[in-house]
Amino acid sequence: MRQIALSDLPETIQALLTQAIQTGEPLTIAQNDRPVAIISPIKKSKRAAFGSAKDSGKIIGDIVEPTSNLVAWDVLS
Repeated sequence: MRQIALSDLPETIQALLTQAIQTGEPLTIAQNDRPVAIISPIKKSKRAAFGSAKDSGKIIGDIVEPTSNLVAWDVLS
C-alpha cells in the first residue's frame, strides 16, 4: 500500500487517484508519519441489486385461488 504525506496531497491528488483506479491499490494518507486516511477504488458490483430478480419467477395457476382443498379444512366450515 502506497503512503503519501497529507501536505503533498493537494498537488498530486488527481494523479494519485488515477493511479489507484488503474492499479486497484489503496493509498494511505499520513500526517506526521501516522496514517489518517485510506483512499481505495470502489469495486464495481457485477449485478445491480435493485431489479435483479426480475423475470426469475413464474406464476402457475390462479394466484387468488386457495392452494389446497377447502373441504379438508374443518376450521373453515
